Amino acid sequence: MTVQANGKPSQPQPLPCWYDNYVALQEMARRGQIPQEEAYQVTDAEVFMSLVVPAYNEQDRIPGMLEEAVEYLEQQYGHHGTKSKSSSNGSLQASGRQADPRRGWEIIIVSDGSRDKTVEIVLDFARTHYVKPAPTPKGPWDRPSKPTTITPGAIRIVQLEQNRGKGGAVTHGMRHARGQYVVFADADGASKFSDLGKLVVGSEKAKDKLGRAVAVGSRAHMVGTDAVVKRSRLRNLLMRAFHLGIWLLTTERTAQIKDTQCGFKLFTRPALPYIIPYMHSEGWIFDVEMLMLAESAEIPMVEVPVGWKEVTGSKLNVVKDSIGMAVGLGLLRICWGAGIYSRE
Repeated sequence: MTVQANGKPSQPQPLPCWYDNYVALQEMARRGQIPQEEAYQVTDAEVFMSLVVPAYNEQDRIPGMLEEAVEYLEQQYGHHGTKSKSSSNGSLQASGRQADPRRGWEIIIVSDGSRDKTVEIVLDFARTHYVKPAPTPKGPWDRPSKPTTITPGAIRIVQLEQNRGKGGAVTHGMRHARGQYVVFADADGASKFSDLGKLVVGSEKAKDKLGRAVAVGSRAHMVGTDAVVKRSRLRNLLMRAFHLGIWLLTTERTAQIKDTQCGFKLFTRPALPYIIPYMHSEGWIFDVEMLMLAESAEIPMVEVPVGWKEVTGSKLNVVKDSIGMAVGLGLLRICWGAGIYSRE
């Protein structure tokens, strides 16, 4: 659902889905109609930035996150009636003024079987924060030199009937993202959206000739700060044990990433077909799976320091979920070794 210009929510409708095109291309490759390397093409982006937010019973925390996200996204990636500039400058890339003249943003909230008022609150927020489209050019002197997709900031809501887990919700949302860049973030607002530009610049510097890159938001630089020190000893102990498991059980490049679990990761659009269709994990371990899939496809990965704050109301059960993550990590390693993740 989306909120229309009249302030009313639209009827439930299918979201645009690049994944459907991917499935069709894979079938054509299987039949020998196109080379296998062409089966990883992805539909063109319609906006500059897509933000995917998994939300399970987040009625209390999601309004603050949306306030910060919309303010930043509209300021940085909104149209504002300005022309985009062709440039490889990192700061311009971060603000959306890249060679591709398209601008605009979208937020995809994936309600993961929520039983509270998460959906109602997001709809109400979208109703009161509707962003109008950029003004229509007044004449040929006011038109950009290249065709421009004029899209207002959009907040889309996906309702999953049953709780699938954070990984399942993120994967579902990313299958429908329309952005040139796709980032996922937690609904609690623990990450600083002002750091999103750093992820864009990092991915631009790292991307390969196909335009693929993954920028991993990292809190590793915060070890020793009050945000970490004030955690319980048990939580810090389990965190170190998990990092040891990552180092022992994951693939070489993924094992070098200091913070695999930060809920703030950005993907360039060309990287999506190499990762999202092969996701299996729907629980907390999905971050590691994403990174291992990126590594196996030889997609460049860059770790970028980001700000982060502890937010109350976490649904993480430290002991139970730590055990689940350990089991998930072990199963991931076994399945990886058994060739379940093969792309052939």
